[in-house]
Amino acid sequence: MPATLPNDVTRTVLLFLEDLNTPVSLKVYLLIVNHEWEQISQLSVDPANYVDAFSYAADAAACSILKKLEQLPLGLDKSAAAIEKWWAGERECFYSNERLCRYLPQHRLSGDRESTISDFLSDVRGLITQWIGSHPPDLDEIEGKFGPGSTYSDRGVESTIPHKMSSIPSLTRGALWYLIPWIQTKWGAGVACHFGEVSFVPGNRYATVPKTSRTHRSIGVEPSINVFYQLGLGRVLRKRLRSSTGWDLGKAQEIHRQIARESSVSREFATLDLSNASDTVCHNLVRIVMPPRWLEQLEALRSPKTLIKDNWVVLEKFSSMGNGFTFELETIIFAAMACITARRHSLIGELGVDVFVFGDDIIVPEILFRPLESILKFAGFTVNPEKSFSGDLPFRESCGGDYFAGQPVRPYYLKDLPSGPEGYVAFANGLSAITRRITLSGGTVGRRAWFSCLNSLPLYVRSCRGPEVLGDIVIHESREENWTVRWRNGIRYIRAFKPDPDKTLVVKFGRFTAEVVLACATYGTGNRREGVIPRDGVQGYRVGWVPFS
Repeated sequence: MPATLPNDVTRTVLLFLEDLNTPVSLKVYLLIVNHEWEQISQLSVDPANYVDAFSYAADAAACSILKKLEQLPLGLDKSAAAIEKWWAGERECFYSNERLCRYLPQHRLSGDRESTISDFLSDVRGLITQWIGSHPPDLDEIEGKFGPGSTYSDRGVESTIPHKMSSIPSLTRGALWYLIPWIQTKWGAGVACHFGEVSFVPGNRYATVPKTSRTHRSIGVEPSINVFYQLGLGRVLRKRLRSSTGWDLGKAQEIHRQIARESSVSREFATLDLSNASDTVCHNLVRIVMPPRWLEQLEALRSPKTLIKDNWVVLEKFSSMGNGFTFELETIIFAAMACITARRHSLIGELGVDVFVFGDDIIVPEILFRPLESILKFAGFTVNPEKSFSGDLPFRESCGGDYFAGQPVRPYYLKDLPSGPEGYVAFANGLSAITRRITLSGGTVGRRAWFSCLNSLPLYVRSCRGPEVLGDIVIHESREENWTVRWRNGIRYIRAFKPDPDKTLVVKFGRFTAEVVLACATYGTGNRREGVIPRDGVQGYRVGWVPFS
């Protein structure tokens, strides 16, 4: 790997740092010039050291722009770093399982329980039961769902829905009973018509996805039938939570960002973020707080083992990223723990009223920060001090929203080197967004980096200007007079740099059986004439027109 970055990217980043014009941006500038990539990857700023939004926003932008760049030439084994963290999560879960063992329902008469903790966990279980009910739906009432990614038996390009329906389905032995409703689906019927085989596997397989310049993120790639019903059960959890509390996870992120913004001024709420949360939800915690019938369903669909480096490892965690219900499960557990903590401190303790939870993003009244931190620690979780904020600090962060005294100060992260015009359009839009946020925070930043990025674009792409809502198929431009527009039949079209159908990988339905094609139609998958586009199937772009009203 070369010890440098492409000249045009380096030039653009250096211009951006010059325009920021702060001591920190100068430091980052010199580190880049001297190829000190290791130091760059570990840079950070603490909002506690700042008194105004602009100073923080500028320095955060300088430190962050290359921090998540996948191709930053560090020479690190990112997969090894991810595996090390995965094992650390398993060790934490082991200790948590040992610590919580005495509070399992079957040990309720044990004399070594602490009554305060036992009562707390009992209240958490009662609240979760109130939210989702004591009984999950019957097996034949759970509507399975396909995810966009790979499964244990389907990889890469061959992980589209018709591919998943055509390969030998995989499942764990715990999910055996799900074969009964599965065989009644169009997917199951198609398999039965042809080879009629299923593959039993011990669990999921370990994999990683990009995270930062220093490490990857660990995930578990689940067996195909398991994840089909995991996603269905996750959807049931969402619906029941929304029905009982009004808390809609589909809208929660925006609410979190709004509360974080307001609390950076009022200090009313604290924001908490947990380190490695999904990998530290230990088995015993779920066994303690979930209603028994729900636990049976979750246990049946989880993967009890992970295949990692050709070895099957019995899991101490309950489920990992990649499991279709992990997000909903951890949301419900964290929310119930936060609500019961609030009620024990004479607060309302209602989800969506004074407690807000989205995955491991937690917002609670300021006075609950320390008590909830202690409870989470006992349950095996670690509050990330670099991403959790409380007290008089005029900064809050939640669900991708960073706010200093009410102003948005989220930095821009260049995650991949631009490899074509579409990459430079996205780069330019990222620079435009962070420049706008810094300006809103009370400072001024030049646009030389933005123009440098545009200079890397062909002339025919530079005219593709349009509103931010169209995403990265246009260069974001707020002034409509700079858009290239034409009208047809009373509809306004905007010139854009969009995916080229002639350079898009399409998996034709003709290669699949009639049963698979029919099953895809019932799931609303693809276009009957054109087929389906796999993940990363877009392999080229061209200038064209998109409707916009």
